[in-house]
Amino acid sequence: MVVFFAGYRIRRGFSHGHSCPWGKLRHGRRRQEFLVTRRELFTFFAESGLREGSSKVRAVTYEIEIGRGKRGRRAYSLDDIAIVPNRRTRDPKDVSVSWQIDAYKFDMPVIAAPMDSVMSPESAIALGRLGGLGVLDLEGLWTRYEDPQKVLDEIAGLADETSSPAVTRRMQDLYQAPVQPELISSRLAEIRAAGVTVAGSLTPQRTQEHYKTVVAAGVDIFVIRGTTVSAEHVSKNHEPLNLKQFIYELDVPVIVGGAAGYTPALHLMRTGAAGVLVGFGGGATTTTRRALGIHSPMASAISDVAAARRDYMDESGGRYVHVIADGGMGRSGDIVKAIAMGADAVMLGSALARAEEAPGRGWHWGPEAHHLETPRGDRVNVGTVGPLEEVLFGPGHHTDGTSNLIGALRRSMATTGYSDLKEFQRVDVVVSPYLG
Repeated sequence: MVVFFAGYRIRRGFSHGHSCPWGKLRHGRRRQEFLVTRRELFTFFAESGLREGSSKVRAVTYEIEIGRGKRGRRAYSLDDIAIVPNRRTRDPKDVSVSWQIDAYKFDMPVIAAPMDSVMSPESAIALGRLGGLGVLDLEGLWTRYEDPQKVLDEIAGLADETSSPAVTRRMQDLYQAPVQPELISSRLAEIRAAGVTVAGSLTPQRTQEHYKTVVAAGVDIFVIRGTTVSAEHVSKNHEPLNLKQFIYELDVPVIVGGAAGYTPALHLMRTGAAGVLVGFGGGATTTTRRALGIHSPMASAISDVAAARRDYMDESGGRYVHVIADGGMGRSGDIVKAIAMGADAVMLGSALARAEEAPGRGWHWGPEAHHLETPRGDRVNVGTVGPLEEVLFGPGHHTDGTSNLIGALRRSMATTGYSDLKEFQRVDVVVSPYLG
């Protein structure tokens, strides 16, 4: 019989032959599992003479006692894990890295983050032609200025400091210009005219204001992206966006996030979203952990949301919602491990901001950097690696995982013996904190 509490798993019933000391037990998912209280658990230890770690008892806990009044679950970042080769290897040329969301198929599992330093209409077109998906920030400079190049040049030329109140103040001023609906239409029309998949992003706060313009412009995939997006936003000051009703009424697939846990992701899936963004985005630029104390290590977050996807498939009768890792994947190894943890695709910011075509000219920033009330992001210098095609497909000339991102993914999949992304999600991983 197996008895467990809050992550404890106790195997007993060997030579001791103890009878179960509890009268009222709640059955778990399997017949041999029971839920018990903490007091009952330690009472059992005392009465049976058994202790954790003995040959008769095996206890596993996923919570750590931070102090007497608080316990927390141990979570892992992508740096904390590593994938493990299996008995089989493959030729990298035989590996498929394509993926599909709704009716749209892509040659690689890469979505460009909707950041002004990463995506312009031109770079979105270039990424689309290479087989990825570019998402334009529809609240960014490209929809606030007829010619944003001068503004982009000014931001790139600001003081060479990672964290500067003067830089933040100037960026806040530049982003005060209003979003112009006609520019939303013209930018999306420019991408559509190139014959690639059209995707645009709005924050939950601005979605109701601009979504009709976005849909009328002919967007193929609609992205609702924020630091944290929930299906149950509560406000006493204004009517919140009803995600379930909103998605139901749209004729295009919607990707929504971020979410960083099982329960919020499951609720987002129930709204009808085609994909859920995992994480808070802006990994290289965000200071959300320092400013708000909010952070979720990506390896655990992706795994939790992948579990929600599995359970939602059972609940909905087979509806599959794509899990898209968003933030903190600046190098090829991070992309590999994100997919190994269960992601179907990745949303990249800094990795693509290093391309010569990126509007930021080697500088990278997200919408958090110019928030009017609580800025929680920096403008950082990520440098330039080379053309976008070299960043994605090589040949690589950098040993740090900043070029040939897709080539590295193919080689990792081939080394571990997997032929496509869905299979690769089953690869073995180990907890191996990176120390150097």
